Amino acid sequence: MKIPARGGCVVASNHVSHIDPFTFAHFLYGHGRLVRFLAKAEVFDIPVLGRLIRATGQIPVYRLTTDAQKAFNAAVEAVQDGKCVVVYPEGTITREPDLWPMTGKTGAARIALTAGVDVIPVAQWGPQDVLAPYAKKPRLFPRKTITVKAGDPVDLDDLRGQKLTPDVLRRATDRILDAITKELEDIRGEKAPAERFDPRRRGVREIGNPNDPAKRRSRRNGER
Repeated sequence: MKIPARGGCVVASNHVSHIDPFTFAHFLYGHGRLVRFLAKAEVFDIPVLGRLIRATGQIPVYRLTTDAQKAFNAAVEAVQDGKCVVVYPEGTITREPDLWPMTGKTGAARIALTAGVDVIPVAQWGPQDVLAPYAKKPRLFPRKTITVKAGDPVDLDDLRGQKLTPDVLRRATDRILDAITKELEDIRGEKAPAERFDPRRRGVREIGNPNDPAKRRSRRNGER
């Protein structure tokens, strides 16, 4: 079994739909794990849903702000306490045109290397057929197939104990995304692009609907 039955761990997955946290949580629950997601802070303000995710111990992420450190500290504490924490390394639904994993943030690597726990790479495919990225209405019929596949823990042994420099964190993050992509290639029966999609270099907004004509959010003015 790829998902550890107990003990703290980071589970890192690709992100293809707004509904995949629910299908992914169901997958992990089937493996006996109650999970802690790093979820964007705005979700915690939604009536009913916000109360539910707070009650289940989910971790708010204040994207593109200095408050992001709070999520990191909470996640480290959770895995050190034996919890299973889910991280989407891409930080948002992929902007890659064919929904392959794109470049990622270093959060999953930082949590795992700081807490000394494993990172389990998981690929999921099919949630986007139920609810396409940023679509408002799901397509429930005909019945859709959702496939979730976990891989072996990412090998980070040579990086453990090192100072968490940008280079070390980037190397760890690349390995995590490579492992997720490998599992997704197996599910899809296809090869991912040789070069990983980078939204910054492509001029695509980092959060929110990339098709929204509104002005791209700026780190400088602190918008979320």
